[in-house]
Amino acid sequence: MSAKKSDKVPASMTFEKALSRLDTLVSEMDGGDLSLDKMISHFEEGQALIKFCSTKLNEVEKKVEILVGNGDTADFDEDEQAPEAEAKNDSGDLF
Repeated sequence: MSAKKSDKVPASMTFEKALSRLDTLVSEMDGGDLSLDKMISHFEEGQALIKFCSTKLNEVEKKVEILVGNGDTADFDEDEQAPEAEAKNDSGDLF
């Protein structure tokens, strides 16, 4: 099976450009002025852009997990307050 032109995202595409293009496609599709063929073309392009964005987000998530350590967020103590908040609370100030 050969890949359609709309299945490919240009190598120069950035995440931000892809989101912007998706926004444009959705706006045009919501406008109701597109022919059925153009609507399908927009849909196919949108699907390729969604896949591209999803892949980029997964890559970034993996990089962040590596930078943070083991990627386990269970070590985060939600009850622990920032030092500034503790200092204000210890002095009797509410805010």
